[in-house]
Amino acid sequence: MSKKILIVGTMAYDAIETPYNKVSRILGGSCPYIALAASKFSNECSIISVIGKDFQDKDLKILKKSKINCDGIKKDVQSNTFFWSGRYSEDMNSRITLETKLNVLEKFNPTISKINSKPEILIIGNLDPKIQLDILNQIKSRPKFILLDTMNIWIQNFRNILEKIIPNVDLLSLNDEEARLLSGENSLLKAAEKIFKMGIKYLIIKKGEHGCMFFSKNKLFIIPSYPTKKTKDPTGAGDTFAGGIAGFLANQNIVNFKTIKQSILYGTILASFTVESFGIQSLLDVTKFDINERLNHFKSLTSLNGD
Repeated sequence: MSKKILIVGTMAYDAIETPYNKVSRILGGSCPYIALAASKFSNECSIISVIGKDFQDKDLKILKKSKINCDGIKKDVQSNTFFWSGRYSEDMNSRITLETKLNVLEKFNPTISKINSKPEILIIGNLDPKIQLDILNQIKSRPKFILLDTMNIWIQNFRNILEKIIPNVDLLSLNDEEARLLSGENSLLKAAEKIFKMGIKYLIIKKGEHGCMFFSKNKLFIIPSYPTKKTKDPTGAGDTFAGGIAGFLANQNIVNFKTIKQSILYGTILASFTVESFGIQSLLDVTKFDINERLNHFKSLTSLNGD
């Protein structure tokens, strides 16, 4: 096993409707997608999260079968698991939230055990910034790499706390709408400049089917998404992307602009599998051979050499 990855985020049940189909209750949340993606690199992954009295043992077994440590997933028997329901547009580029039930997340107060307090890679998922800050304060030694995710509601309502967190992580991952909201700039290049003034080292701005932009203070890398013919459910693609980044970096001796660029390539490929089925199914089915085959195809599509 390679270096330890600690993932702090959500476990959920989702109800999803797309132009292809609809499902009423499948395993979701950030943690399953991140952990399953990272586990493709033979990493030692641990999850810190909370589930409710309605959570099915079979869903925990799915994660444990992929050798993901679930000891940090606590069960609250007083409430149900976090639930989200959403509907995607015809082109899959936007969605509306139909229902959100925080349930156990209303009282989520994660505790990092001694064994998990010194991870090599730390991924702090999309959570209340007060919780994110508390997580950072519980880590006993600075990880080699920290990735942070957030969203509109936290940027709008807890900006002051986010601005305390951002200088203490390595990579901030946002979509284009969130980057504009955080920076107050319409141009993504100007948005990146403003965000770097907050003290971040690296920044990813995701643009859905149009790929992403990866920034350091003085460098920019742009990568398209992998073209798929059968996008069925975009849910979890961003979390899969983050898991691919973490999984690859955990195997590197050095984390710098070059190795993060390489990790983004793997994150992009893994995310392309996720969107081809509902929920985590594609991540369960995909093999290393599948990943490498698609990776080689992607390289050929983006190469300037040849015909």
